[in-house]
Amino acid sequence: MEVDNGLADHLKEKNQDHLLTYWDNLDPKQQARLKKDIEAIDLTELEGFVNRALSPPVKNGHSDNIDDLMKPIPAESLGCATDPCDENVKRWEAMGLEEISHGKIAVVLLAGGQGTRLGVNYPKGMFNVGLPSAKTLYQLQAERILSAEKLAEQKTGRKGTIVWYIMTSEATKKETSDFFDEHNYFGLNRSNVVFFEQFTLPCVDFNKKIILKEKHKIATAPDGNGGLYRALRKHGVLEDMEKRGVEATHVYCVDNILVKMADPVFVGFCREKNADCGAKVVKKSHPDEAVGVVCSVGGVYQVVEYSEISQETAHKCTESGKLMFSEGNICNHFFTLEFLKDVCSPTKEMALHHHVAKKKIPYLDISGATVTPDAVNGVKMEKFVFDVFKFSKQFAVLEVERKDEFSPLKNKDSPQGNSNARTSRWALMHLHHRLIAAAGGAIKNSEGQIITPEDALKQQGQEYPVQVEVSPLISYSGEGLAKLVKGKELTSPVHLH
Repeated sequence: MEVDNGLADHLKEKNQDHLLTYWDNLDPKQQARLKKDIEAIDLTELEGFVNRALSPPVKNGHSDNIDDLMKPIPAESLGCATDPCDENVKRWEAMGLEEISHGKIAVVLLAGGQGTRLGVNYPKGMFNVGLPSAKTLYQLQAERILSAEKLAEQKTGRKGTIVWYIMTSEATKKETSDFFDEHNYFGLNRSNVVFFEQFTLPCVDFNKKIILKEKHKIATAPDGNGGLYRALRKHGVLEDMEKRGVEATHVYCVDNILVKMADPVFVGFCREKNADCGAKVVKKSHPDEAVGVVCSVGGVYQVVEYSEISQETAHKCTESGKLMFSEGNICNHFFTLEFLKDVCSPTKEMALHHHVAKKKIPYLDISGATVTPDAVNGVKMEKFVFDVFKFSKQFAVLEVERKDEFSPLKNKDSPQGNSNARTSRWALMHLHHRLIAAAGGAIKNSEGQIITPEDALKQQGQEYPVQVEVSPLISYSGEGLAKLVKGKELTSPVHLH
């Protein structure tokens, strides 16, 4: 196959003609693959992305040091849901269940990541953390959707549907959809589970040239969880939401084992605040915790990464002695459909700048041999889902208990490690242990000794001292457990299902 002159000229104009270096060594199938991949890239758009990413504009007319621009979330935009007995929390929950019962709330899952850091070669959602039930993250989340629908129906008398939109990546789409097929969608109606794929972007070197992974393949990477907005628009998901009567969405990351799907308290809080955009946060455990904080910067809301602020700012306290910037981001958000339609527009999307991750990216040398570099040699560009906060006209932030709602699964298991299968198991079992204790039940270990949730805390950092799990199909967040456990002493392993 001859090189198309128009294509060759266009590549030369954009200083990317090296992509055709090995053209004459490719068979027709490989040439067709490379041609298709090149034609799928808007080189003018990519050029703009790369220029802005590698030479970002000065923020708000100031230098990159944003410490002086940071302000805490104002009290009127901030809520607290750390006490389930609080009357505000009860009111928000009732409002949220009403919304769910009318089918107005959908959940959007960001599930593009492989389990590489977990030491597996399949999507994170398929991971089994070692619970008594052996349930995967996907199954736990699916059952929490069913439980939320059931709870809303019990409270209102109306059966509403929570549609689950799952954004995969090129690497996870087929395995994820096959996994759901194999497990009969975990009891969900398959028509209410919608898969769509995020896009990828070429990796580039520091001379802004696209990197070849193979002679006929371009090195690409997913465009980050902030690629959600382009994917929602280009795959027709927004139209699907509107057709189904969805008015707002709960957006979250796949790796949080404690996530409350379509959390009625969060939904009700955001609705009461008339928020177009909302974020759940947890208090930072200490000033130097490696977590981004939600705050106002130069009059707009955003997440400021821990690496972007000084030690002085990180340790700054209020007059009452509390951390001034303590609202830790957990990638758990609320967006109205109208807000999504606005931020997914091409104009707003172009206003979201890519973040640069400098990486060691395998490349081809002049002979066509693959080279694995010893040092960073290029960049991957991605957007973050929270980058749209700055477009919010009515922003709201809800503080929740970390022990109830946030335990990310990111790393391979290790005795002293964090954010791994052991810590995820521990967090879920401790939550379920506390729910059973609050309902009047007790749990004994194999020696017949009663172990309380407080006893378990003394063994944090080890395996949980008893085996305990409550199926989401039994209870969404503790309701209904008293009739099963009140006054009873249960012997580990305890699995209420």
